[in-house]
Amino acid sequence: MPHRHRHRRAVGAAVAATAALLVAGLSGSASAGTAPADSAPTAAETLRTDAAPPALLKAMQRDLGLDRRQAERRLVNEAEAGATAGRLRAALGGDFAGAWVRGAESGTLTVATTDADDVAAIEARGAEAKVVRHSLADLDAAKARLDEAAAGLNTADAPVWYVDTRTNTVVVEAIRPAAARELLSAAGVDDALARVKNRTERPRTFYDLRGGEAYYINNSSRCSIGFPITKGTQQGFATAGHCGRAGASTTGANRVAQGTFQGSIFPGRDMAWVATNSQWTATPYVLGAGGQNVQVTGSTASPVGASVCRSGSTTGWHCGTVTQLNTSVTYQEGTISPVTKTTVCAEPGDSGGSYISGSQAQGVTSGGSGDCRSGGETFFQPINALLQNYGLTLKTTGGDDGGGDDGGEEPGGTWAAGTVYQPGDTVTYGGATYRCLQGHQAQPGWEPSNVPALWQRV
Repeated sequence: MPHRHRHRRAVGAAVAATAALLVAGLSGSASAGTAPADSAPTAAETLRTDAAPPALLKAMQRDLGLDRRQAERRLVNEAEAGATAGRLRAALGGDFAGAWVRGAESGTLTVATTDADDVAAIEARGAEAKVVRHSLADLDAAKARLDEAAAGLNTADAPVWYVDTRTNTVVVEAIRPAAARELLSAAGVDDALARVKNRTERPRTFYDLRGGEAYYINNSSRCSIGFPITKGTQQGFATAGHCGRAGASTTGANRVAQGTFQGSIFPGRDMAWVATNSQWTATPYVLGAGGQNVQVTGSTASPVGASVCRSGSTTGWHCGTVTQLNTSVTYQEGTISPVTKTTVCAEPGDSGGSYISGSQAQGVTSGGSGDCRSGGETFFQPINALLQNYGLTLKTTGGDDGGGDDGGEEPGGTWAAGTVYQPGDTVTYGGATYRCLQGHQAQPGWEPSNVPALWQRV
């Protein structure tokens, strides 16, 4: 089996080449300030987990049952786990079957593979290994067939489906099991790949209703600002598509004229952006508890199991965990995909508001079920896809947010600040080639040679 032998050698080489970058934060024994021998920043330093404000940490303590030290360690561990999972995904190639974190402090990273020969390489990176039947690529392909089939069906009674890497299946959540079977049959998804899960409530968009502040659409309905952005010299904010159509006018929480929707997609996706007038200035903050500013330093996507907090104009700050990526959800208005499923609660008026992990923007509130009194679930539109679709630049505290270079020597290459990169994308920079490990929008200071948490030299 020469191909398998070559694969094992490639995995071993990739692990050995990056072993020095593993931070013991996965076991809770290291801190964000522990740097590798070559002085490259750790993942926690790159993602500025130290920038998490007291209000966010307090919300994590309340909603996740943590003390402050646990909340701080959890953010560090999640940053390191994301970087480790990214490297293993690149090393395992087609064997990779997903990754997730668990534990009160997210102290355990599990990486799944379809090849038992990969176990040693996974464990060498400080992660637990799980050998499964189906690769992530196979599960994603099955989920894509469900998305295609759903276009021709009424999925109101099977409103949510996603890739569940922890059970190595594609899950359809259904009010009527027969509706799930109909969708699976229409998509031609094998029973061995699928699992049907019962649910009792239909998701809804959180209409009617604040990063977290309230705004009003056409002097009527209320939604919440997601994240301040720029598009060239134009300032504005990202929000949910179901909040307003292109051309709709907005006023701020103070009822002062604010801006106009420039683009909006819903259903299909749930994304929009508003260009604001000269009275409004985009800041790199989300509104926290008690009016405090929560700074945004980037948009690196969090893995399954990671903590995430939401700010909205109805219910303020609430936290939970990421339960599923690559989810499809059907509302009364239609199906949107892909969104991220969470255990965070929300209520009408929170729509469009900010989801943030530590200081990393994650997405804007789409919809969900339940409420913040009895508990519930929510779905968010990932921010990186929104930024990429409209050519927007997230406003952050880390750079000039203008999409240009950092004013220093330009080493050349295809990497560019302002570009949204996904895992597996390759760029050149300073005469070398790099592979993206975690999805994010590039910004000055995050050049591939500077941030091994996000880029691997190949």
